[in-house]
Amino acid sequence: KMAAAAGAAAAAAAGLWSEVNRCGQNGDFARALKSVNKILQINKDDVTALQCKVVCLIQNGSFKEALGVINTHTKVLTSDVIAFEKAYCEYRLNRIESALKTIQSASQQTDKLKELYGQVLYRLERYDDCLAAYRDLIRNSQDEYEEERKTNLSAVVAAQSTWEKVVPEDLGLREATYELCYNSACALIGQGKLNEAMKKLQKAEELCRQSLSEDSDVTEEDIEAELAIIHGQMAYIMQLQGRTEDALQLYNQIIKLKPTDVGLLAVIANNIITINKDQNVFDSKKKVKLTNAEGVEHKLSKKQLQAIEFNKALLAMYTNQADQCRKLSASLQSQSPEHLLPVLILAAQLCREKQHAKAVGLLQDFADQHPANAAEIKLTMAQLKIAQGSVTKACMILRSIEELQHKPGMVSALVTMYSHEEDIDSAIEVFTQAIQWYQQYQARTNHGCCVFQPKSPVHLSLIREAANFKLKHGRKKEAISDLEELWKQNPKDVHTLAQLISAYSLVDPEKAKVLSKHLPSSDTMSLKVDVDALENSHGATYVRKKAGKLTGDNQQKEQGQGEVKKKKKKKKGKLPKNYDPKVTPDPERWLPMRERSYYRGRKKGKKKDQVGKGTQGSTTTGSSELDASRTASSPPTSPRPGSGAAASATSNVIPPRHQKPAGAPATKKKQQQKKKKGAKGGW
Repeated sequence: KMAAAAGAAAAAAAGLWSEVNRCGQNGDFARALKSVNKILQINKDDVTALQCKVVCLIQNGSFKEALGVINTHTKVLTSDVIAFEKAYCEYRLNRIESALKTIQSASQQTDKLKELYGQVLYRLERYDDCLAAYRDLIRNSQDEYEEERKTNLSAVVAAQSTWEKVVPEDLGLREATYELCYNSACALIGQGKLNEAMKKLQKAEELCRQSLSEDSDVTEEDIEAELAIIHGQMAYIMQLQGRTEDALQLYNQIIKLKPTDVGLLAVIANNIITINKDQNVFDSKKKVKLTNAEGVEHKLSKKQLQAIEFNKALLAMYTNQADQCRKLSASLQSQSPEHLLPVLILAAQLCREKQHAKAVGLLQDFADQHPANAAEIKLTMAQLKIAQGSVTKACMILRSIEELQHKPGMVSALVTMYSHEEDIDSAIEVFTQAIQWYQQYQARTNHGCCVFQPKSPVHLSLIREAANFKLKHGRKKEAISDLEELWKQNPKDVHTLAQLISAYSLVDPEKAKVLSKHLPSSDTMSLKVDVDALENSHGATYVRKKAGKLTGDNQQKEQGQGEVKKKKKKKKGKLPKNYDPKVTPDPERWLPMRERSYYRGRKKGKKKDQVGKGTQGSTTTGSSELDASRTASSPPTSPRPGSGAAASATSNVIPPRHQKPAGAPATKKKQQQKKKKGAKGGW
């Protein structure tokens, strides 16, 4: 019976293995897995069945379950038997370090392990080792996967050029596929050859369309999805070239396609955020969600992920999310303590909060802890001091940067700032230190040689700028040594010689006379210029009037006397309409009316001014004031105090401006009122 049962089990197992073989050839790994599980029920430690189960799980994408089977049966599935499958599962589960250890611990390095080893090194960004691994694979293998290996090799070279700034070597690869063209374009972008890279990408797009259009099952949408990564690089080149509008349009077109590559979407969203900067922050907040998609961290390089995190911190600052900005910056600083950007972002956030002193202190601490990056940090500190108005302190910070002290740009900035503060002595000291540095540098390079050596152009330029600066600020005595040095380097420089003579004229006139003998004579200095041709040239700033033909006496007058300017006729001043030459003009006519001695003030007591004032039925003036007989005989009002005797002397004289034309009615208004009254009485 036992023999019969064993025979039946063997027959069942044979049938199951046939089923597994048939399903494997058809690619139906789900059915194959069911048959394998039945075999393992018969014999749970069957090594072949366990291997088949792991392969079926891998083919079905169940990498975690496959790795669980391997780890559960370690006694049966040793590293020699299942090393590749274990490393591949770890690689697909993004356990890259574990995959590397599994590959390195394998006793025998098969071709499959070497291929996987290259992929693992690429993910770990160990590009030099990866390049060597792929070169060895291409050299020692000949199969149908040679084109894929060359593509991977070109991808490694592109990564080196982009992230490590290594000048790529010519691999001699024939760019027959769009993948190779794309990788070559990426390498050119890393070198800054943007126009060449754009041409490569256009070629890659053409090859991609050709290869995909040959397949009848591929739709236009599939082609556009495949071209998305090429178009993304095209947009990136446009952005680098300053064509931000074109780049933004292409980026948005790619996003509308909704590609499945989360890495591509994250990069495009990040680039759009960099274009928006502190503008259109609402769009940036939408785009930043694409950078947080699941699996992005496994698709991008460390520098790409770092750039995205930096932009997140900056976006938080621009949207006034101070706590979020500090949190992200602190996290970045802990990951990369030597990196500048996290500290600069924190300092910028503090400045937005008007905490400039705290920002400067933060930058100073970083400069003390990381001397290698101190120069850039101190430049930022100086900028903050200038923004606060502390120009002198900013100059002190800039002068503490030893590696930049002698640079022409730094010298120019310091001199300008000291001049703004009217500290001429400090500005001259900056020039002196820079000139001394170049003198010492030249002495070191010449190794103490006594032979005369010409100075470098930068050195001579500093000496000339120092001399001009001293002359401009009246320091001619101090400028003499600089001018002598310049003239010594170029004795034919007439301009420098003239400056030197001018400086010596205040200090040593005799020396100035001696030097003046070196000036060229006036004959050699004269320039033969055709004045007429110069005036008639296209660049003349004025147009000469054509001289008219001169005849007779006019010609003789011009020849004898030259041009005579025409005298302008003096116009007579206008007189007042009521001007009377017999009457003496008022001596006070130029004074305002209120300041004249005969001014009596405004007339008061007019009836029209009093109408409607007071309570109903009452009058504001007494009956005596309304009596016409009393008003007519009342004496004139007395002049204002302070008018003096001059008022009575000139009271009878009517000024010209107050004179009325002869024959004019005295009181036209009163006559009209009388006529009205008469008419009323007539009715």
